[in-house]
Amino acid sequence: MTIRPTPANQLYSPPIPVQAKLAAAWTSFMFLYLYIDYFHLYKPGIIDDLRAGVTFEFDISPTLLTIFVALIAIPALMVWLSMTLPARVNRASNLVVASLYVLVSMFNAVGESWDWSWFYGLSIALEVMILAFILRSAWSWPRTPTVPTDPATSDLRQSA
Repeated sequence: MTIRPTPANQLYSPPIPVQAKLAAAWTSFMFLYLYIDYFHLYKPGIIDDLRAGVTFEFDISPTLLTIFVALIAIPALMVWLSMTLPARVNRASNLVVASLYVLVSMFNAVGESWDWSWFYGLSIALEVMILAFILRSAWSWPRTPTVPTDPATSDLRQSA
């Protein structure tokens, strides 16, 4: 048998827990989500519409702003929840919320002109890629084996 020595300069990459991957992905999603909304303000006429009390063809009202806060708060809370919820609830909540936010991301392009298709196409594609990563990570969450692999552990269970 030949033993290959590990090069001294090779970097070690320890495994990252699923919770940390999910929290990092939701954090990235939040930065992207907020910056896209911010850059949207640079479109001609947007500031004038806001001053006139209109956004996305809707009158600006306390109800509309509450809906906007909820749309931002949910992914922001997912950063925290991804690190604190038990695995089963964590997995389910990430699957549900990420699935819903794919639709929310796509809604952002509704009614926009083709002149802005690159902006909305790229922003939605990036958001959906992050959400797809979240869905894949949550869906493939590692399972704990039901049968103990350590013989010493199984002897203890049988005697109990």
